[in-house]
Amino acid sequence: MLADKDRIFTNLYGFQPWNLKSAQARGDWDNTKDLMKRGQDAIIEEIKASGLRGRGGAGFPTGLKWSFMPKEPRPDRPSFLVINADESEPGSCKDREIIRHDPHKLIEGALIAGFAMRARAAYIYIRGEFIREAETLFAAVQEAYDAGLLGKNAAKSGYDFDVFVHRGAGAYICGEETAMIESLEGKKGQPRLKPPFPAGAGLYGCPTTVNNVESIAVVPTILRRGAPWFASFGRENNKGTKLFQISGHVNKPCVVEEEMGITFRELIDTHCGGIRGGWDNLLAVIPGGSSVPLVPAAEIMDAPMDFDGLKAVGSGLGTAAAIVMDKSTDVVQAISRISYFYKHESCGQCTPCREGTGWMWRVMERLRTGDADISEIDTLFDVTKQVEGHTICALGDAAAWPIQGLIKHFRPEIERRIRENGGALEAAE
Repeated sequence: MLADKDRIFTNLYGFQPWNLKSAQARGDWDNTKDLMKRGQDAIIEEIKASGLRGRGGAGFPTGLKWSFMPKEPRPDRPSFLVINADESEPGSCKDREIIRHDPHKLIEGALIAGFAMRARAAYIYIRGEFIREAETLFAAVQEAYDAGLLGKNAAKSGYDFDVFVHRGAGAYICGEETAMIESLEGKKGQPRLKPPFPAGAGLYGCPTTVNNVESIAVVPTILRRGAPWFASFGRENNKGTKLFQISGHVNKPCVVEEEMGITFRELIDTHCGGIRGGWDNLLAVIPGGSSVPLVPAAEIMDAPMDFDGLKAVGSGLGTAAAIVMDKSTDVVQAISRISYFYKHESCGQCTPCREGTGWMWRVMERLRTGDADISEIDTLFDVTKQVEGHTICALGDAAAWPIQGLIKHFRPEIERRIRENGGALEAAE
């Protein structure tokens, strides 16, 4: 269990003001120019050594991603940092807490990360529905400019750096990095084909790195306390602390910073007051936001909550947004509702996703009511395999995986509904 002295986000619950003066009292913006004096490559090496992996879901090593940026940007092609604050994954609610209560951690992180990547500016793309959060972020960025921490000679480091806040319009697809870049450019938010990757040609055709809010916000603390400190938490390849978001059927839903690799049982007992109705009442958990497959109670209880631990039980850490379902849950209806979400949010660019998400949702609804044939379960599974991996971005995968998890773990429940509805007679004929 993480000790309070090791928490990076010390104002996660907003017990203190978010403003610059309070942030500086908590240790933000403390001699930022000295951190930058270490040099750009030294900062990247420190982040590599810390073992930090992207906190937005994919888990790509952050320092490695930064190192892809050109070492000598051309004057006509400046480099950019784009920060993904378009937190639209159902279940995820960590980035909004950072922006709402600790925005200066993000802004200072943007300056240091931007400097390390030789970027000219950072664009923070914030989800359209985050109205109060956006107000706080605009005000915090203005505070940083007024204090000389951004703009010309940012934080007296001799480096010029700007931060722009861009509000999205509520499209889930714009959380995908290339769709976000398209949206920033004023175009329809649709993912781009890769290559070229953003590090080669991203925003306005210039080298760009896209990082999650949490990935950037932890950077100043890692540099101040050292890579070995951050790497002392968690297992090999799964280092550091992480914001976990627990919702659903627990006694106290919460967002909490914990050590990577903490077991699910310890996370729930320590911070959420246990499962509603006790551990025997747990049915299943979606451990990483709605796009990862659910895991039945018996398999999740003692699973380590990190990238490898959840991969081992056939799911993923994603954004670490655990959606807890007890035995009162209609699990087929829950997955059908998620299917509807992905159908609604598909941008329609790729045929397998445009057509497949609607088809999968319609079949899920028939399975929910039992108005289907048992053979259709296998047909649905085959279709998820035809959608998965055959689209430009991962939305097709995100639509397929929850259904695959349901069929893998709860097939008897689906068959029971069909039989009770008379579907078994058709299957027998």
